[in-house]
Amino acid sequence: MPLSPLAPASFPDLPVIEGVTFAAAAAGVKYKDRRDVMLALVADGSSVAGVFTRSATRSANVLDCQRKLAMGTSGPAAIFVNSGNSNAFTGKHGEGSVQAICEAVATESGVDADRVFTASTGVIGQRLPHEKIIAKVADLKAGQAAGDMKAAAEAIMTTDTFAKGATQTITVNSKPVKIAGIAKGSGMIAPDMATMLVYIFTDAVIAQSDLQALLSRLNDQTFNCITVDSDTSTSDSLMIAATGASGVDVTDSTDFADALHAVMLDLAHQVVRDGEGATKFVTVSVSGAANDADARLVALATANSPLVKTAIAGEDPNWGRIVMAVGKSGAQADRDRLAIRFGDILVAEEGWVSPDYTEDAGAAYMKQQDITINVDLGIRDGASTVWTCDLTHEYIRINADYRS
Repeated sequence: MPLSPLAPASFPDLPVIEGVTFAAAAAGVKYKDRRDVMLALVADGSSVAGVFTRSATRSANVLDCQRKLAMGTSGPAAIFVNSGNSNAFTGKHGEGSVQAICEAVATESGVDADRVFTASTGVIGQRLPHEKIIAKVADLKAGQAAGDMKAAAEAIMTTDTFAKGATQTITVNSKPVKIAGIAKGSGMIAPDMATMLVYIFTDAVIAQSDLQALLSRLNDQTFNCITVDSDTSTSDSLMIAATGASGVDVTDSTDFADALHAVMLDLAHQVVRDGEGATKFVTVSVSGAANDADARLVALATANSPLVKTAIAGEDPNWGRIVMAVGKSGAQADRDRLAIRFGDILVAEEGWVSPDYTEDAGAAYMKQQDITINVDLGIRDGASTVWTCDLTHEYIRINADYRS
């Protein structure tokens, strides 16, 4: 699959997070001659938190992770991921696959099975060939290395065209604290919790309850604000592990919260930039709404509209489609107070096209790779920003052939 034109120049140089090791291997779940399983081992004393899809048809892996986090157990932890098969909508077989993988990882690693967190991503409704996966667990244990996050990022890809990573290093109380994360995601992106699969690691000291609260809050500002195609996966999982190896307590650190937010937003944006068939990265910023909830309704209605997204793909400044999206959103709106801008270009205001707007200016703006649509409802001070991409012929081709 060709590299997305919106891809970053290179995979970032992720630092070693003391207390975490990685390994990846090729199990042949679906893909030939490429890594498709990864195992991360997290040291004893680490805090682990997560947020997961609220889909009513979520996978056996998601249900198992939610159950284990609710138990609040401690000790070393393991994260095991396969790509190529989502292990979703496979009934008791899916549950059996999760149990078999967790037991195999526990046996090889010495981690309690209740601290083994799994995820599967790929085709829905096909039984997971977990025997192929289990056959690679011993190799994954033997191949653990502290600095192999890129291989792990590659192993969890499905229709992704590039591996996704992000990092921040900050100073807290005169000591360095590192954060590094990887993600996968390209299609079926309209998170209702997090996005696709995301794994973040830090050497900070923070209690599990505080880490969970912070992750949930930042998730609503990052992964829950992206959409590629308005579809929510059955397997969306976001997990974070804080090893405490730095010895720096970040419980009340705004710098740490800001750095974690930066990592999460970077990864979220990379998912959109790798949207299936995407050629444009689109920011939809809504202000002047009756409240933040209304602003979010308008932002998502605009970002998810096939008509808006195809116009952007065709570099057509069809602002009437944005007016349509505002009107259908269900948010309070007043035609005569509405203002629409493409970047800094005022397109429409006071119920009509701006007298200074020209189609040539709009068309020129639409040729950029990064597009910003600003909508001001002119009512009160509610605001929301979401990120999306365009909708192209390539998206249809990828998804029409996905199971072929």
